[in-house]
Amino acid sequence: MANRRGANWRLEAEPWAAGRARKNVIGKLHEWGYTGADTAASEIVTVLVNTAVGDGGKRVSLHLADQNRQALMVVLSHHPGLPVADETVLPRIAELGATSCGTDTSEDGRRLWAVLDL
Repeated sequence: MANRRGANWRLEAEPWAAGRARKNVIGKLHEWGYTGADTAASEIVTVLVNTAVGDGGKRVSLHLADQNRQALMVVLSHHPGLPVADETVLPRIAELGATSCGTDTSEDGRRLWAVLDL
């Protein structure tokens, strides 16, 4: 996420995490001057965070960056040893308006990401 504005938040992996994540992301996007994608951003962040919370870890990291009128949202579950996300997650994110999205796993857990045009 070099050479772009960014923000990140650490959340407990609890059912309320998606609500806090939505508030954080929309607030930061508004601070950066983006007000036209609230619904899509909220819905995408909800799917990303709920998927990470469902992985069963103790915390979730949310990262947000912008560049060229696009937002990158990345969520990390911090629960290692998981397979790639359920096959229905990425199509759901794409249906919500993401221009691209993906998932992978690493030592730190499952990572899900989406790019949204602003």
